[in-house]
Amino acid sequence: MIRRLDLRLDPTAELPRAQLDVEHALAVVGPVCEDVRERGEAAVLELGERFDGVRPESLRVPADALADALASLDPAIRAALEESIRRLRATCEAELEATSTTTTVSPGATVERRIVPMQRVGLYVPGGLAPLVSTVVMNAVPAQVAGVGSIALATPPQVEFGGLPNPTVLAACALLGIDEVYAAGGAQAVAMLAYGTEASGGSVRPVDLITGPGNIYVTAAKRYLQGTVAIDSEAGPTEIAVIADDTADPAFVAADLISQSEHDPLAASVLITPSDALADAVTTELERQVPAAKHAERITTSFEGVQSAIVLVPDLDRAVDVANAYAAEHLEIQTADAAAVAARIVNAGAVFVGSWTPVSLGDYAAGSNHVLPTAGCACHSSGLSVRAFCKNMHVVTYSEQALREVGGHVVTLAEAEDLPSHGAAVSRRLERPLAAQGQAPLPGPSAPESER
Repeated sequence: MIRRLDLRLDPTAELPRAQLDVEHALAVVGPVCEDVRERGEAAVLELGERFDGVRPESLRVPADALADALASLDPAIRAALEESIRRLRATCEAELEATSTTTTVSPGATVERRIVPMQRVGLYVPGGLAPLVSTVVMNAVPAQVAGVGSIALATPPQVEFGGLPNPTVLAACALLGIDEVYAAGGAQAVAMLAYGTEASGGSVRPVDLITGPGNIYVTAAKRYLQGTVAIDSEAGPTEIAVIADDTADPAFVAADLISQSEHDPLAASVLITPSDALADAVTTELERQVPAAKHAERITTSFEGVQSAIVLVPDLDRAVDVANAYAAEHLEIQTADAAAVAARIVNAGAVFVGSWTPVSLGDYAAGSNHVLPTAGCACHSSGLSVRAFCKNMHVVTYSEQALREVGGHVVTLAEAEDLPSHGAAVSRRLERPLAAQGQAPLPGPSAPESER
């Protein structure tokens, strides 16, 4: 069901990884994005009908549809969503940085770092193999805590709901107070958010940032449009890696590997262990648990793919090295001293410490965010957080005396770069007599007699 990769025999063996051809997908999404840019909402509707098999009556989900979805929401699901929102909001609020930090670099010279929320963002919630209602929470809560004033959300229309998105997704939007929701999915939805549709007579305003996971075409569209709009990351199929020793419960490990393979046939499940006995026991558990799973076929395809494996290592030190090289989206530590092992991890989207902290907890209600870097990008990228929805802006204030103190250095450096006009912008000021108090008045024409 799942192959074994023995790094004890071949330390140079390539680690398992899904093969995604985003470049090929770019060739597909480029014309889609340009069509949306030129024709706006008409293109989004036509492309949605072609790819999703349904054409909604309108792109924007009516307010009454949002209200009805919330009113009809199962009370147990509502309670679970509210608790997920509460926990994530708590961690997001704790992440908030001081909105202003001012440094005095010399008397009369200050540089303020001002943290400013994005003015308008677009959130993407996929609707393919599963209605990811939790992704509404994971995208929206940090944006709201950051102080984003305008939020638009796109999620695919569904045939079974008459062209509306999944009602549980709509209910989550209503619960969070997001009322600008569009029944649009795929690359065309990403292009709609990035370009807006106002130029072609529509009403969608362009956003500054697009966040959220999606399939390979959504990922390719985000790459294509980066620069026109900011993106959070290029999220690929989900990944789980588990570092486990012979103290781990094989039933727990197997269940956790299965939980992520349930997402997608391309999902990656990787066990890293120095224990042959655990590897055997986990294999036995997989053979027992997978046939009983609702999505057994999808899970089996994931396990049999090149992206999944049981990786055997000589010891836990090597397990840590392998995990850091792999840079998993989700990394579980199920060892005798899990906290000590976790402290040595530097590359992972999120780390789940101990046998009682499964990735599924983070998917829904841990208080962490499940929009995380995949495909090894955790070595340089972070998961979605309040910071993703903010930008830093410097505000520089110098007095006349402060400029005179450093101005000569500015002129020297400008001359060194052969940009003399840069230096002249300073030297012209330095040529003025020092003002006795405050700023010297600029020369100019005298006021007319009638104004004197």
